[in-house]
Amino acid sequence: MIREHQLNKIILSIFLIIPLWAFVTDEPFTITLMTRATVFALAAVGLNIALGLGGLVSLGHAVFFGIGGYSMGILACHAQTYTPLMEWPMLVSGSKSMPLIWINAVIMSALAALLIGILSLRTSGVYFIMITLAFGQMFFFFSISWSAYGGEDGLSIYIRNEFPGLNTLVPIQYYALCLALLCTVLWINSRLINSPFGLALNAARQVPERVETVGLNPMRLKLAAFIISGAVTGLAGALFADLNRFVSPTMFSWQTSGEIMVFVIIGGVGRLFGPVVGALMFVALEHWLGGLSDFWHIYLGILLLGIVLFGRGGLIGMICGEARQHE
Repeated sequence: MIREHQLNKIILSIFLIIPLWAFVTDEPFTITLMTRATVFALAAVGLNIALGLGGLVSLGHAVFFGIGGYSMGILACHAQTYTPLMEWPMLVSGSKSMPLIWINAVIMSALAALLIGILSLRTSGVYFIMITLAFGQMFFFFSISWSAYGGEDGLSIYIRNEFPGLNTLVPIQYYALCLALLCTVLWINSRLINSPFGLALNAARQVPERVETVGLNPMRLKLAAFIISGAVTGLAGALFADLNRFVSPTMFSWQTSGEIMVFVIIGGVGRLFGPVVGALMFVALEHWLGGLSDFWHIYLGILLLGIVLFGRGGLIGMICGEARQHE
């Protein structure tokens, strides 16, 4: 059978070859689809840090996805209307700079993950799932009532934010930017898995009592993983909002949280490239089957059911025939 590291190279090659082919044949829509898959993969990689390494089943990761999206939307909105974001105690203007928007999205998402994690990690099991879901719904209904930024109608952005040296209006250039960020986060995640922190977190997921006996605090380890997870998902939210030039309360919805979790489960929980495969499969099914029927989610459900029942390691595990490396 094919080894997992070989499959990872094949997956990465797909993300390089298809957009290049679309660029050569002048198919910008295909590039946009691949950009969408890349951004979803980034969000799922974020969740996989909490779920795959920390064993934290979160149904509230749409909070961080939405915070990242609204961080981009609010800064870009004030930049396009030339109105300050804040005048007191200091003047804060909007921004069209992608690096600045990303930093803001990561920081805001990490702070939200810190606050939510401190409260949620006091619980476990189904209670943890429910409390993260509750936070997601709180942010969802808050965004609906936030009339200053569109309320339930959302917020349209009529400009494309800027990155030094690139024309982000060109689909292939924006895609390259998103792919570079995904590869960077995947590399960081691979280093994290094999680091002392990753090994301790994996131990805290399996036998927290033994981790405590060596002087480590399992809750702090899981909180750190939850913060990193939220920050990565928030970055994906900012990229998604920039791709669509639109943000809306649906980014906070529980359906979004569910979809991000589906990406991880389809590809393989705890697998480095599992979220990438899951996101690519989801976008492909959405594109190919969505044009045939409005009920294409039925086929997605059948695929998900089959993987849960017969493919514990997701699609990557089924192809490689290997158990998760960190179990």
